[in-house]
Amino acid sequence: MNWFRQAGLGLFVHWDHASQQGIELSWPLVGRWQPPGYDAVDPESDDVSVAEYHATAATFNPVHWDAADLARRARAAGARYVVFTAKHAAGYSMFHTAYSDHSIEHSPYGRDITAELVEAVRAEGLRVGLYYSLADWHHPDYPAFTDADRPYRREGYRRPTQEQWGRYLRYMHDQLTELLTRYGQIDLLWFDGGWERTTEEWRADQIRLLAKSLQPKIVINDRLPQHGDYRTPEQVTPIAPPSSPWELCLTMSESWGYRPADRRHKTARQLAVYLSEVTSKGGNLLLNVGPTGEGQLPLWQIERLDALAGWTDRHGEAVLGVRPGPAGVQFYGPVTARDDTIYLHLVMRPVGELVARGLPVRRIRGVRLLATGESLPFRTNVEVHDGVVSAEPTGELFVEFPGDSGALVDIVAVDLGESGVNTSRRPA
Repeated sequence: MNWFRQAGLGLFVHWDHASQQGIELSWPLVGRWQPPGYDAVDPESDDVSVAEYHATAATFNPVHWDAADLARRARAAGARYVVFTAKHAAGYSMFHTAYSDHSIEHSPYGRDITAELVEAVRAEGLRVGLYYSLADWHHPDYPAFTDADRPYRREGYRRPTQEQWGRYLRYMHDQLTELLTRYGQIDLLWFDGGWERTTEEWRADQIRLLAKSLQPKIVINDRLPQHGDYRTPEQVTPIAPPSSPWELCLTMSESWGYRPADRRHKTARQLAVYLSEVTSKGGNLLLNVGPTGEGQLPLWQIERLDALAGWTDRHGEAVLGVRPGPAGVQFYGPVTARDDTIYLHLVMRPVGELVARGLPVRRIRGVRLLATGESLPFRTNVEVHDGVVSAEPTGELFVEFPGDSGALVDIVAVDLGESGVNTSRRPA
């Protein structure tokens, strides 16, 4: 898990043939679904018939797909790994498979998109992750979802016969074997869609054993029921971070796939704030993009990635490969640390002086603004009795902040050295 714990940022890629229609992946197929506890169905949710959803599989031809360009953008933004939807819940395989003709292999495009992206991601020195939905609303033995199955019942979804289920499990194992043997080292396996069946029905132990036997170093998420090397909160930063390794999977708008009707775009600054907050709690941010039906990223998503790349170029040392800040530090924003440096993330800009408490003030050797590299004037203070009884007391840091540098989020680095005397007050 070492590489995963230290990653900081990953890129999620949601994509299949339905992107030609400008609708969300898989969910429109099962209709306008109302989540438990919600008072009303989302009025902007897509709603198409089963036949309408699957119809674009026959026309999928993303002629502008450029795996190398996407991988370069991921690396430039600071991502350390990429997770690609090899198969979403609607059952369309974005890879060549001997076990289904509902795949990219049988589209006008024909080429193996998964193979192309894996190669491009690896060429950029990034880790490779594959998303695979346990649920499959197209496979006849799952059984396939029909319009008569609406309204969608999640845990109450139709059960197959024992014979059908055995065939489906073999199909799933065969496809996972393809994904984990054809593309070299796969670093991460991102399961989803497990809610419709029990752990026993999935035979989850066997799935994990299969994956680990084919890829011994692989990291598996927690959406394989009762298993998982790390947690995957979605869309909301947890107030208290999970006790185990984790990542926040987050969309740039409200949608995972390409949906031009969704105009609720997050700003580049919001994305930088998410990255600061998540890494300060010991997690990774898995930031999602959704290519169009022709294979290009929407311009607004490119703009967000470019802005994030510019920010991580100067601030990456504070968010990539870091650990949470020391316990006991009080500051009105996220705090991270690396080696002998503590980073104060200014998600709320100070008026006048910047103040942080609980720092080892006698070890402070300098304070700098990451955006410019400028050294910042500072002073420290320690409770007078602590200064007498403790060789390394914690105290207050006051920094003269020069104002807005224009960065998405300004970060102040506090560099520490050996214990000395840096306090502005002495015991009486």
